[in-house]
Amino acid sequence: MTAIMQLTGYLLRRVTTDRRWRFIAVILPGAALLACSTTSGQIRSVSQLAPLQLDGRSLGVAAVAERAPTPDLLATDRDMRDFVQLYTGGVRSKRQRLMMLHSAVQGAATLDMQYDPLAEGAASEVFHRGSANCLSYANLFVALAREAGLDARYQWLDMRPQWTRRGERVMLRLHVNVVIKLGNREQFMVDIDPLPSRDIAGSREVSDTDAQALYHSNIAMEALAGGDLEQAWLHGVRALQLSPRTAHLWVNLGAIYRQAGQHRDAESSYLYALQLDPQDRSAMNNLVVLYGIEGRAQDRDYWSQRVARYRTANPYYHAWLGDQAAALEDWNAALQRYEEALALLPQDSHLLYATGVAHYRLDDLVTAASYFKRAIKTATLRSDIEIYQAQLDTVQRKQLAAS
Repeated sequence: MTAIMQLTGYLLRRVTTDRRWRFIAVILPGAALLACSTTSGQIRSVSQLAPLQLDGRSLGVAAVAERAPTPDLLATDRDMRDFVQLYTGGVRSKRQRLMMLHSAVQGAATLDMQYDPLAEGAASEVFHRGSANCLSYANLFVALAREAGLDARYQWLDMRPQWTRRGERVMLRLHVNVVIKLGNREQFMVDIDPLPSRDIAGSREVSDTDAQALYHSNIAMEALAGGDLEQAWLHGVRALQLSPRTAHLWVNLGAIYRQAGQHRDAESSYLYALQLDPQDRSAMNNLVVLYGIEGRAQDRDYWSQRVARYRTANPYYHAWLGDQAAALEDWNAALQRYEEALALLPQDSHLLYATGVAHYRLDDLVTAASYFKRAIKTATLRSDIEIYQAQLDTVQRKQLAAS
């Protein structure tokens, strides 16, 4: 096992190429996400989408190309190329080029890139502005890294979900970063807004075109949140033109239609998302909301039951319940929930560690130590390994003291 290397400040993580994230679908309340799904069924034509009916006007798909154009997110200008040449020119080692480029982008005396969750934009905008959110930073770093001759790609991370107290809704954040492949099975992740490793539920590379779709989807969801249905619809449709097989983008479009009062069009979008991805919890949950609004109790109950079944099959739901019990120091209940989560996801280092903690709190030192050892064996982040080892050392000292 190779541990991930994490630097201070902006994140640069070394990852092993043989570790595969497990993908767990979760219930979502219509949040903006990017995911790649395929289906053997007939692909729905985006050009045939129902127009948006707004204030007595009809807004059709034909207006999208002119009013929601896609910028070149990765275009570089002379200043950017000079920057790359200055800090990486003449460096033969790809790994050293990556390190020097990363230091130059984050360094206070160089580019000094700052995190701003609202700072969207293409690579050139980010470079000259000096601030970025996770997606726009990915645009910048992919563009600069490729200019430096590195194999840089977009990657999105699914975040471990957090349910409400009643377990009916879940908040899930989609996070985008960059993966750099250096050859010889060596990879690094680059991130402007590092996330705790325990919160990551899965990862997947996305294409440049899918990244463009996510750019439009972010604009669409911001517009929807601000009540601008016209811009939301234009950018939501443009996202689908770029990635028509992305299920969650259809869910987002359905949310826009529902807000506009076009319930049948919203329903159609949600159902098509489920055709693309039969396990899309977001589409199911949005159908529950829609049918509740319309008073269609039988349909609402059907999808509510589907949501509940999928929730109980999700290891992160049981882990979340374990976390709630642990917060109350009910370690027997926490242990039960963590064990249920581990039965579904047996090689997750964070679940192994949490289970070990529960045994430790229940004074079962032998079992606790075994879980901490398993957590160390399966972990890939050096910082996680250090935490697990420290806890194991504490347990072993107590065992020696008691012997």
